[in-house]
Amino acid sequence: MANTPQARKRIRRNDRRAEINGNRLSRIRTFVKKIESALEGGDKTAAAEALKAAQPELARGIARGVMHKNTVARKISRLTKRVAAL
Repeated sequence: MANTPQARKRIRRNDRRAEINGNRLSRIRTFVKKIESALEGGDKTAAAEALKAAQPELARGIARGVMHKNTVARKISRLTKRVAAL
């Protein structure tokens, strides 16, 4: 258990940040799911619009330190390829 005031504060801060980052990650996953559902439905315009909306969210995930930049680049690349293939 944390003994110093600094360590106690760090624990409180980590809990708050974990909740915020979890919400951010959940939001990003929701945007990606919208793209995938449009792809399964075969609706190219909806998938393209969803992809266009998801890209800034994914980039924000990089900026906030929630996701790694290569992971996001790979996801965007694969999703773009799937949308173009429709």
